[in-house]
Amino acid sequence: MNNVKGIAASAGIAIARAFIVEHPDFAVIRKQVDDVEAEINKLNAALAQSRSELEDIKARTHEELGEKKAEIFESHLLILGDPELIDPVKARITSESVNAEFALNETATQFIEMFENMKSAYLQERAADMRDVTKRILKFLLGLDYVSPSEINEEVIVVAEDLTPSDTAQLNRNYVKGFTTNIGGRTSHSAIMARSLEIPAVVGTRNVLGAVQNGDLMIVDGIDGEVIINPSDEIVATYRNKQQVYAKQVEEWSRLRLEPTMTRDGVHVELAANIGTPNDVTGVLENGGEAVGLYRTEFLYMGRDKLPSEEVQYVSYKSVLEKMEGKPVVVRTLDIGGDKELPYLDLPKEMNPFLGYRAIRLCLDRQDIFRTQLRALLRASVHGNLRIMFPMIATLTEFREAKSILEEEKAGLLAAGTAVSEHIQLGIMVEIPSTAVMADQFAKEVDFFSIGTNDLIQYTMAADRMNEQVSYLYQPYNPAILKLIHMVISAAHREGRWVGMCGEMAGDQTAIPILLGLGLDEFSMSATSILPARSQISKLSRSDMQALAEKALNLATAEEVVALVQSIGTDSV
Repeated sequence: MNNVKGIAASAGIAIARAFIVEHPDFAVIRKQVDDVEAEINKLNAALAQSRSELEDIKARTHEELGEKKAEIFESHLLILGDPELIDPVKARITSESVNAEFALNETATQFIEMFENMKSAYLQERAADMRDVTKRILKFLLGLDYVSPSEINEEVIVVAEDLTPSDTAQLNRNYVKGFTTNIGGRTSHSAIMARSLEIPAVVGTRNVLGAVQNGDLMIVDGIDGEVIINPSDEIVATYRNKQQVYAKQVEEWSRLRLEPTMTRDGVHVELAANIGTPNDVTGVLENGGEAVGLYRTEFLYMGRDKLPSEEVQYVSYKSVLEKMEGKPVVVRTLDIGGDKELPYLDLPKEMNPFLGYRAIRLCLDRQDIFRTQLRALLRASVHGNLRIMFPMIATLTEFREAKSILEEEKAGLLAAGTAVSEHIQLGIMVEIPSTAVMADQFAKEVDFFSIGTNDLIQYTMAADRMNEQVSYLYQPYNPAILKLIHMVISAAHREGRWVGMCGEMAGDQTAIPILLGLGLDEFSMSATSILPARSQISKLSRSDMQALAEKALNLATAEEVVALVQSIGTDSV
């Protein structure tokens, strides 16, 4: 047995076999071949191997999860045998004397681009299926020993050096019971996605990858931040019991699903959820979310070979708005940069990417990208209660320029006869200290603020939140952070604006009493944090918490703030 300590990133207990994720290189180069017939035989062999693998996966999925879940693999088998795809590949090999993998990649890319630009959501989904099938065939053509996270078809715990946001988005929670990584923190994107998927996760272990082998029995304790490798039967039994205790607690919270979020003294606050894809809306509604406080649109741009078209984006935004049935949806415009890269944009390498060419800075420079997204959002606005939010705003000039571009695109759509909602609120992320300091001026021009504490903390404390060497400076309870939050809320309320928070601090049980006292209007968090937060808030009095917050603002250290919150009783933390 081997115990590894890490950071509890997503609550729950997972017990399953280890599945180690590695990232192969699917890069394809053009090669001239002398023996065309041999190249076609190589393609036929790869097709046969792919078919055999898919049929096995389909059979297991049908047996374990039922016919509906197995349907996706049936559609993959149809693509695999479709002469509309395979015949042009063979023709290209023959006419151009090129290698099979190049001919396949070029032909499939043409189909993927065609599907992505279709107006039908069903046909757009076929693009993703085509991409998956192509990678499967390429795996055999290139001789890669690889199983994609999306192809996992048995209960496992995923183990990796790190998981990219696109990796995490592919995880099927029917099979992936939990994951653990060497690097990362509670606010890393893989951790945030784990909470969205409602699977236990422990990150930042430093050495779990070296301590485990494929197939090892593992326990991931996302409550206490522990990973146990090859536990004894007695340890497994202990954790099975811990699973049941946690499940009972979740069941108690679930009774609050349809209740409004009210304090003990009758004050309502809004509990919203952060999402990354339209599929996440199910979790929002199942957990009693009153709104989507942050839709991270960058996931639409990841895991593909080029920018998503306006139509692709429109379908996604429309889907989220319709599923929320009139409840507010705050959509953040593209926030790429820092730890979120798009290889196909070929952005410049920077010494300090978190402080560099990212988010609104990139969008104002690359207006072709920005305007496409804004048009898609504006077109989708008639299908629900849309609120648009610009990230990484540092100056009023940036906000005004972004708003001007939005107004231009709106005018263009209306002139062309396209309907656009007249009730779109426009806000900004407050994640840069300069914006918090100037909140009184911003509040005169924006409809709302959403405080992004993940970045606000790292910029205020000058401490990279991904750097474990300075992780002690990631202090959400530091009075400096609390004073900035207080400054923003006070300035907004003076102008009749509302303030939300979409950083991880919003769902933090130690922070909630203080934020309630500071007057925060909307708390947006991972969907799984909503019901615990609702339970906690129902036991608190806003007036009592105002007195608590006033005391916290006058303390000197984060440790003193934590001690103050703990002093008010166990019901609050």
